Amino acid sequence: MNGPVLEVDSLSLEFQARGRAAEVLSAVSFALNPGETLCLVGESGCGKSMTALAIMRLIPAPGRIGGGCVRLRGDDLAGRDEEAMRQVRGNKISMIFQEPMTALNPVYTVGDQIGEPLRLHQGLSKSQARVRAIEMLKSVGIPLPERRVDDYPHQMSGGMRQRVMIAIALACDPDVLIADEPTTALDVTVQAQIFDLLREQQARRGTAVLLITHDMGAVSEMADRVVVMYGGRVVEQGGVREILAQPRHPYTQGLIACLPELDREPDDVRPDLPEIPGVVPSIWERGQGCPFMERCGQAMARCRDAFPPLTRVGEGQEVACWLYPEAAR
Repeated sequence: MNGPVLEVDSLSLEFQARGRAAEVLSAVSFALNPGETLCLVGESGCGKSMTALAIMRLIPAPGRIGGGCVRLRGDDLAGRDEEAMRQVRGNKISMIFQEPMTALNPVYTVGDQIGEPLRLHQGLSKSQARVRAIEMLKSVGIPLPERRVDDYPHQMSGGMRQRVMIAIALACDPDVLIADEPTTALDVTVQAQIFDLLREQQARRGTAVLLITHDMGAVSEMADRVVVMYGGRVVEQGGVREILAQPRHPYTQGLIACLPELDREPDDVRPDLPEIPGVVPSIWERGQGCPFMERCGQAMARCRDAFPPLTRVGEGQEVACWLYPEAAR
């Protein structure tokens, strides 16, 4: 099948609380192509992880999808019942969660946990699943897999637990792998190893990867394309080179300006590292306009009244900002 493997189209997510509904995601749209790495970028609270949970239909109560659709190879997942979604999760779409110590079950061995989706989705026996689990542990670089297959999560380091999570996620050769901050709480050396492992496995299997991160260094290393989110909305998207070299939205410009300059000469006077003033607004404080308005040094009156459409401003690059005449038209 040609075209995107995953399409998120005008997805909205709302939570009912305090006697009214608050919109967490508003008309989020993007597409993920086979074999591609797409990075969702933004500060904590911008909606990245909620987007992933909405795709997986793992939205915590009292949240619900308020509109839009999620299509996996043309099949709308938003309309599937829970039983049908169980056949998709871990099989066609898998997810690596932020913290493996809480995502892994402490009372089952890692071999049992790798084998579970294989038994469920591929009908393997327990002994067959064990053999496959050893193969998966070996493929993600865990030494002595024949012994470690019987270990429990607490017997492994943080980096090894994250490798186990990757093994579980890739066990059934999914079409799409969602990696939600997969290197959180890991040291820099282990982070590099995990990213190398993801690239290696992707190249071997042709899996499309949706990487969720706030680390622009990881974006430059891993991404083919980038979607920048703020306040539950997509504010910019495009190829990684275009986004990093010529960011258009004031928020994207602020994110990139906050990166430290590692190539500065030792005797250069180092200025204070820039920062974006303020904080991400809560879901109760978002109006009809641009959610970044209160933190933006270029905000205009119309920014308060309406959120601008996502408009093409360059080769494959789109931005939602009233600063650009294309959006105003």
